[in-house]
Amino acid sequence: MAIALQAHRQLSGRASKLQARKRNQSSRRSMASKPGPLTRWPWQDLGNYKYALLAPFAARSTYRFVTSGSEERDLVSFFVLPVLLLRLLYSQLWITVSRHQTARSKHRIVTKSLDFDQVDRERNWDDQIILTALLFYAVNAALPLAQGLPWWNSKGLVITALLHVGPVEFLYYWFHRALHHHYLYSRYHSHHHASIVTEPITSVIHPFAEELVYFTLFAIPLLTMVATSTASVAVTNGYLIYIDFMNYLGHCNFELVPKCLFDVFPPLKYLMYTPSFHSLHHTQFRSNYSLFMPLYDHLYGTVDKSSDDLYERTLHGRGDAAPDVVHLTHLAAPESLFHLRLGFASLASAPLAVASLGDWAARPLAAVASLAGRTFRSEANRLGNLSIETWVVPRYTSQVIAIDGFQLEIYTSKESVYGVSRLIEKAVADAEASGARVLTLGLLNQSYELNRNGELYVIRKPSLKTKIIDGTSLAVAAVLHMIPEGTKDVLLLGNANKMSLVLTSALCERETQVQMVDKDLYDSLKQQLRPEMHKYLNLSCSYSSKVWLVGDGVKDEEQRKAQEGVHLVPYSQFPPRMIRDDCVYHSTPALVVPDSLENLHACENWLPRRVMSAWRAAGVVHALEKWDAHECGGRVTGVGKAWRAALAHGFRPYDRRYSAAAAAAI
Repeated sequence: MAIALQAHRQLSGRASKLQARKRNQSSRRSMASKPGPLTRWPWQDLGNYKYALLAPFAARSTYRFVTSGSEERDLVSFFVLPVLLLRLLYSQLWITVSRHQTARSKHRIVTKSLDFDQVDRERNWDDQIILTALLFYAVNAALPLAQGLPWWNSKGLVITALLHVGPVEFLYYWFHRALHHHYLYSRYHSHHHASIVTEPITSVIHPFAEELVYFTLFAIPLLTMVATSTASVAVTNGYLIYIDFMNYLGHCNFELVPKCLFDVFPPLKYLMYTPSFHSLHHTQFRSNYSLFMPLYDHLYGTVDKSSDDLYERTLHGRGDAAPDVVHLTHLAAPESLFHLRLGFASLASAPLAVASLGDWAARPLAAVASLAGRTFRSEANRLGNLSIETWVVPRYTSQVIAIDGFQLEIYTSKESVYGVSRLIEKAVADAEASGARVLTLGLLNQSYELNRNGELYVIRKPSLKTKIIDGTSLAVAAVLHMIPEGTKDVLLLGNANKMSLVLTSALCERETQVQMVDKDLYDSLKQQLRPEMHKYLNLSCSYSSKVWLVGDGVKDEEQRKAQEGVHLVPYSQFPPRMIRDDCVYHSTPALVVPDSLENLHACENWLPRRVMSAWRAAGVVHALEKWDAHECGGRVTGVGKAWRAALAHGFRPYDRRYSAAAAAAI
């Protein structure tokens, strides 16, 4: 798998440039319905290079801090960069916690679907953090009174609290109401309200001009402290953290404020809003305008009448909805931890190709996740009345073994195999206890060495009601669809396993000649296939076929023997290493999901948006058809049967053909 990931990074790294251009075009279109002046952020076209704007200021403040005496050091300027990093980490933690909670759905407020367009629209949530840092550097340099501040000043805390409750909240309330006038709304504020289902970072997604007004309001307490010589490092930065906290709290889309706070101190309802309170502003638009304190909504009669009722209902919780389908996957590699829906939203919304976040950053976090020892819920989708969840085994394939020169990361030691098998078995039991009708095994969770393609759990519990699906039938059907029309013979490469057996059987039924160069593979398949199919099997030393079916265990040396223009069609869950510029590489078996599949805003490993691996899709089709049989071990649903059912339910064939030479030109 290590090479498989590397192969896909080669492709995705190139293709991501084109995707980035498309996302930028999309973000421009979605800024506002009628973009007004100063809508665009000044550094919008810089991408992540926008952080370079901070470099000279950070270098200057660090140099001055190091070279100055202890009494002359400017703590405010020096701490701008550490606070920026802290706020970035803090924001990401809010994203992760919010997505974890909304996947569980118990206290979720708005249950509508979140899509890729919203993820793209909110991908620059860090702009306001960068702007804060630049303004802090500028004010610190321009105002001598803002330099050399002490750690703490209690008078500054009192001033900040009073000015926030008074002028800041009051002015924000009326400015916010003005933003909902059709003139300003269409030119600015509609961009923020495009997100009905809010996430913590939705709170800071605004056009540049609108954000400047907010910064002006928040500057009132800060500049007043400077003017009155009551400013301090702790209060100044603490005010920023308070603003972040309240912003993210109000947009997290799950209720977490305990009722006991309002019971102990009833006036708190006027001084602190709840996520459900502000959620009504995003769904009803004409109520609950307050910044963080509902006081002014109560004073001016704009409180939504359902605020208290919604708070009570969401805090109590609706109970976890029983999933119909559970897809059980695992971390493909340490860096795929960032790629999960619970990780970085911008990475999760693109195919797995992590070049910017190296293994050095991901491996410690993945190790911590492995120590957790519990399968966790990562994603929740809906297709009509069907509830679909993705659960993740907190293990990544860390041990690397060589299979005929191909590096495959797999669970190897007896201890790791036993440990992972127990986690999967526990997940199967949890799925059945929750009422799931189908459980699919993704990636190596269905390996024969681990559990005999899932059959082990059926053997141990013959009365298992949840159907174990390995997805072989639909995966084979997807491979057959990718084989160019008119193909009379194929070269089968890889290891002997269930996929190669069912695929070869389907090819023989189509009277397609199956060439093999591996005698062990040939002997294994011949032994398991019916005698009348043997005439379609050929053991050869030739690599002349124009269509190669590529499984696990294919060597680079074998690929180099391919003729120009050969089609390499994977039947493995992992893409092959792309080493030939003159050959055509097909996608791993997958299908485009129905348009009605909701809440899908993360890519599945190396697959593009709204494309699902055939193995995962098989479980959805199985549940939709209400088939009452397992597909694991030696059991097969039927290639044609699975394919027809998938198409009938809105899945569409997917075959993206990759030319390494063409991809390099992107």
